[in-house]
Amino acid sequence: MTGSNEEPGAGPWIERIGPEEAQGRLAEVYRTVSRGHPMAHIMEIETLHPAALEWHHRLYQTLMFGPSPLTRAEREAIAVVVSAANDCFY
Repeated sequence: MTGSNEEPGAGPWIERIGPEEAQGRLAEVYRTVSRGHPMAHIMEIETLHPAALEWHHRLYQTLMFGPSPLTRAEREAIAVVVSAANDCFY
């Protein structure tokens, strides 16, 4: 298992399993969620619980791409404001 890419003491550290170490169900979920691209840190912290990672991804897909009275641009704008308010670079 590996930690974040930051130096120890530089901020929060949550244990995770990287894609190169993933096996079984987690490897399947990685393929579905990341589709060959680096996974967002907010998702990566759920790698110790593949079912949570999978359901988080489904929630994200529903919120960002499912039927809604909001446009995609409005949804992204809300995400940016919330991330900024939380001092999160995501």
